[in-house]
Amino acid sequence: MPVRLATWNINSVRLRIGLVQKLVEEHAPDVLCLQETKCADDCFPLSAVRKLGFEHVAIHGQKGYHGVATFSRYPFVTVAKERWAEKDDARHLATTFAAGPLEGVTVHNFYVPAGGDEPDPTINPKFAHKLQFVRELHQWSERIAETDRRIMVGDLNIAPHESDVWSHKQLLKIVSHTPVETEGLEAMRRAGRWVDAVRRHVPYPEKLYSWWSYRAADWEASDRGRRLDHVWASEDVAARSTGVETLKAARGWERPSDHVPVILTIE
Repeated sequence: MPVRLATWNINSVRLRIGLVQKLVEEHAPDVLCLQETKCADDCFPLSAVRKLGFEHVAIHGQKGYHGVATFSRYPFVTVAKERWAEKDDARHLATTFAAGPLEGVTVHNFYVPAGGDEPDPTINPKFAHKLQFVRELHQWSERIAETDRRIMVGDLNIAPHESDVWSHKQLLKIVSHTPVETEGLEAMRRAGRWVDAVRRHVPYPEKLYSWWSYRAADWEASDRGRRLDHVWASEDVAARSTGVETLKAARGWERPSDHVPVILTIE
C-alpha cells in the first residue's frame, strides 16, 4: 500500500489551518509533518486536525515561535522531543509507526534555526546557534548511521547545492547557502548515510525550490527561490520511494506560507 508523506513549514498552524485542510483535500497525505507551528500545545487546533482524518497526532510546540507537529492516519508512538544546541526551543519531534505500511519506521521532524541575516557567528548569535545545531545533527546522524527504517523531514533552512537556489553566485554570502552551511549539511547527510529522497526523483542539475520570500513584489515572476525543505531517508526506505511532488502552486494560495509542501510517495 503506498503512503504519501508530506512536510511543510506552515508558518502558524492556527492562522493557516484552512490551508492544511486544502492540502489534505487536494493531495491526500497519509502522514503530514508541520514546522513553525507557532502554537503552544494547549492551544493547538487538534479537533480541526482530527476532522481531516488524522487520528494520530504528536505535537511539540511553544507560544509564538518554532514548533513541530506530526499527523498520521496510522498509529505511532512519540519517541523523543529532544533538546538541541543548548536551547529548549521546540524544533524536533520523533515518532515511530506502531502499525500500517510504515510499521517500525521512525520519522524525525525538524525545524532547523534560520540563522538571522549576518553569516558571521562572531557577531551574530543566531548564526552561531544554527551552526551548533548542524554540528549536533552531524553527531546524531553518525550515531544512528547503521540503523534502518528512518526518515528525516523538515525545514532544514539550508539550500545545499547550486541547483537548489536561484543564483549560486549571488547567494554565496547569504544565510542558507553559505559554504559553511552547505558543506556542514552535506557532511551531516553523508555521516548519517542519509539519501536525499527528493533529489533521488528530481536529480541535479534540475532547479528545484520550496521557499520564496515574502519580500518579493511578485514571487512567481521573479522565481528567486531556495530549496530549504527536505525529505531524507535511510537507504532501505529511500529504495521504496516511488515519486516526489513539490507543490509550487501552494505559494500562490490565499495568505500562504512562504514555504510549500513537499510530498514523498513510499511503497
